[in-house]
Amino acid sequence: MALEKAKIVTITSVKGGTGKTTTLLNLAGILSTQKKKVLILDLDLYAGAIAPFLNIANDPDIYSLVDDIGSNRFEKIDSYLVKYNDYIDVIPAPKDPRNASKINSKYISVVLSKIIYRYDFILIDTNHFLNPITLVALDASDQILYIINNDPLDLKNMATRVSIHKDMEQENYQIILNESITGRDYFSKVDIKNIIKNNIDFIIPKSFHTKNIDKYILDGKIPILNNKHKKTISTFKNMIALLEKR
Repeated sequence: MALEKAKIVTITSVKGGTGKTTTLLNLAGILSTQKKKVLILDLDLYAGAIAPFLNIANDPDIYSLVDDIGSNRFEKIDSYLVKYNDYIDVIPAPKDPRNASKINSKYISVVLSKIIYRYDFILIDTNHFLNPITLVALDASDQILYIINNDPLDLKNMATRVSIHKDMEQENYQIILNESITGRDYFSKVDIKNIIKNNIDFIIPKSFHTKNIDKYILDGKIPILNNKHKKTISTFKNMIALLEKR
C-alpha cells in the first residue's frame, strides 16, 4: 500500500502579535487527540517560539539539519526530530538566532521531502515577512491559515495579501479571526469583510481568552488541551475537517 503524503499547512499572519504560534499549537493539540501524527516545523527563524513554549530542547534545530544536508553529513531525519508527545514532533527554529541568516531557502524543500511521508500533518510556523524562507513554505503548502486580529493594521495588510492571492489565482488559504486577544474590537464582521474583500472562514471566540497564558508556557502545555472550551475545540475541529478535505 502506497504511503500518503502529509498535509502541509502553513500558519502565518500579516503582522506580529496575532496569536499565530498559539493557534498552531492548539491545532496540533487537537490533531494529537485525534491520533494524527504531526510535525511542527518552526520557520520563524529569528524569534522561534515553539521550543520555548513547549519546554523542549532546540538542539538539534533547523539550522543543524540544513547545515548537515548542505555539507553531506546528513544520515537520517530521526536525529533532528524533537519529541513533544506520542503524536507531536518538532524541528525547532535555530537555537542561536545568528544562524537564521545562514539557512538557504532551497534546503527547505529538501527538508520537507524527507518528512512528507512520515506524518499526517506538517504544520509550519512562519514570521509575517514575505522573505525567501516564508515564500518557499507558502508555495509548498496545501493550505495556508492567516491569523488576524480585529484592528486596522491587520485588516489593511490582509486586504493586500488577499489581493496578491487573487492576482495569482490562488485559493488555498483561509482567514481566521482571533478574537481571544482582548482590546481589539474595532470593526463589525460586515466591516471586516468589506475591508479585506474576503470572508472570514473561522473565528476563535473571545471566551477563549487565556489570562494565565504564562503558566501554560512555563509548564510547556498546549492551552486547548488543558482548557476544555467546547466552542473553541469545535472551531479547531472544523478547521481540521476542512483541511482534510482539501
